[in-house]
Amino acid sequence: MQVHRTLEELPVFRSAVITIGTFDGVHKGHQEIISGMKQVASETGGETVILTFHPHPRKVVTPEPLALLNTLEEKIELLRAQGIDHLVVIPFTQEFSKLTAEEYIGQFLVRYFKPHTIIIGYDHRFGNNRLGDFRLLEERAVLYGYRVLEIPEQVLDAVKVSSTRIRDALSAGDPILAAELLGYSYFFEGTVVQGQQLGRTLGFPTANLEEIDPDKLIPANGVYAVRVDGFAAGRVSGFVDDFAASRVSDFAAGRLSGLGPAMMNIGVRPTVGGTRRVIEAHLLDYAGDLYGRRLRVELCAFLRPERRFENLDALKTQLAQDRLDTIQHLKS
Repeated sequence: MQVHRTLEELPVFRSAVITIGTFDGVHKGHQEIISGMKQVASETGGETVILTFHPHPRKVVTPEPLALLNTLEEKIELLRAQGIDHLVVIPFTQEFSKLTAEEYIGQFLVRYFKPHTIIIGYDHRFGNNRLGDFRLLEERAVLYGYRVLEIPEQVLDAVKVSSTRIRDALSAGDPILAAELLGYSYFFEGTVVQGQQLGRTLGFPTANLEEIDPDKLIPANGVYAVRVDGFAAGRVSGFVDDFAASRVSDFAAGRLSGLGPAMMNIGVRPTVGGTRRVIEAHLLDYAGDLYGRRLRVELCAFLRPERRFENLDALKTQLAQDRLDTIQHLKS
């Protein structure tokens, strides 16, 4: 898959079959749309081209907090695993948002992509004040020489329902349901920083994760069985453009083990009087220095809610049980 980030440097696409969307999560519903898109491209001898926007349009038009399932880099990685020919990341700006619906079609879609086929949902809106729709695209099809195919309503509704259910499942501490809907285990990344080293005194040293994308949805507080994969220290954004295809496929299929099994706590650590939400992972089979390293955490199971213990000895006893529970869950 080729990733394009500048409109002025796009190649000439061969009979482009395009679709447009955020594709947040690249979950099973999205995968069904992509499968249909690839089928159309196969029948027409064309190339598949997905258009997505960054930053998320809501952040530009009506700035508000977001809880996204994927960062842009993660989305690129997941779409690459789906076998798309081209992904075009459109810089979404105030200026772009002011394009009229007619300008959006003629000066954006047709000018830069010369589409053979546009695959779009019946309720897709575009252009200033969201005045453009499926009907307008159909009306201009003869003028511009493309065809428009509608994503079936039931598929589109399933995509919306899935996205909502995934967010609700993660917010409720149900990573197993989220994984069923996503088609892979939910994950996020953070950089290991020095903490209070309390876990070390209890016999359970932890990697404290920070520098997590502020728009990334973080699951409910509690203790989880997870798998952790470690990247090089100081890894920069955009690494996925050079990420080995075999490792992308392995990850999407759930086969990456990296540094291996771990138990993770998300919460404020009430037993020690904490007030700030932290994310810390105890790696079961690793004892090296992880400071500055970028880790990916893949959620496997929810073990228990976070709670306050009477003393550190009680907490230590529970951590030992959490470790056993983590091993048991990751064996199954």
